[in-house]
Amino acid sequence: MPVAIITGASKGLGRALAEALAERGWDLVLDARTAGVLQETAAALAKYGTGVEALPGDVTDGAHRAGLVAAARGLGGVDLLVNNASALGAEPLVRLDALDLDGLRRALEVNVVAALGLIQEALPLLRESPAGAVIDVSSDAAAEAYETWGGYGASKAALDHLSAVLGEEEPGLRVWAVDPGDMGTDLYAAAVPDDGDPRPDPVSVVPAFLRLLEKRPASGRYGAPALLEQR
Repeated sequence: MPVAIITGASKGLGRALAEALAERGWDLVLDARTAGVLQETAAALAKYGTGVEALPGDVTDGAHRAGLVAAARGLGGVDLLVNNASALGAEPLVRLDALDLDGLRRALEVNVVAALGLIQEALPLLRESPAGAVIDVSSDAAAEAYETWGGYGASKAALDHLSAVLGEEEPGLRVWAVDPGDMGTDLYAAAVPDDGDPRPDPVSVVPAFLRLLEKRPASGRYGAPALLEQR
């Protein structure tokens, strides 16, 4: 069985991707900060009969990251690492002139530093996999300038560049930064609570991620809408 570590997996895109992989026979190590919701997700995935390890914790904690990789090692290794856990830096989002610097530090710590820390922890096992891959979940705010999205966007832009460099340094792996596009998630609701417009369910973009795993294109930055158009 291939093994994936997915952070931020209790709901939203993380849960949707976890369910799609479990349905396809993947064993999973799932992370989220809220233990109860994470356990509910793990219980819901049990119907697929694959191994699911649910470890609540904060990805900024080095001991927690080591525990995620140790759990994956117990399932057989790491074939896929999905850095999906994210922090906004402010809830709701604010303009840069009002952005609390501790909030910005939190966004950078979760979205960039912790992501790299988990990659470093998992790299020995990823290198051993015949199809090792890293997916870093990005955002269009990393490439476009949107008012109030400056701190979050800056953190995702840094994650994009980290992904690009890792792809150069690890030619035996696939490293994909993926912009999933608009989604109706708790993260977006916290970012812009006054926006009542309907947005796509995260389940709708999962096929884009599955396409990457099936076709294994070169390391790089990809947008889910473009990947979906290629089906």
